[in-house]
Amino acid sequence: MDCSAFPRVLVVPLLVCSTLAFAGEEDDMEEMQRRLNTETMSQPFLAEQPEKVEAYIQDAMKKNLKPKEYTGKNWRPGYTCRDLLRYSWTDYRNCKYYHRYYGRYYPYY
Repeated sequence: MDCSAFPRVLVVPLLVCSTLAFAGEEDDMEEMQRRLNTETMSQPFLAEQPEKVEAYIQDAMKKNLKPKEYTGKNWRPGYTCRDLLRYSWTDYRNCKYYHRYYGRYYPYY
């Protein structure tokens, strides 16, 4: 019996199966990328806009306004103001003023 043909018989079906599996994964990856792109583009883009934040802080300080405590649901331990930017530009701006005024971030309750 010639054993040299035996490995070739196993290799060909494995190559065919792996190629088909890879093609299916590629389609899945493309679909996942399309969904991610759609989800990302449907959300508003909130830029930091440091000049507007600075103008707000300067104006509030001139008026001697005390910044309010954060009352939203998005503040977590270890967060900085930048973490609030994904939820609301106004929350981000107010956090920056709070941080400048008190020298610390919001407390977590």
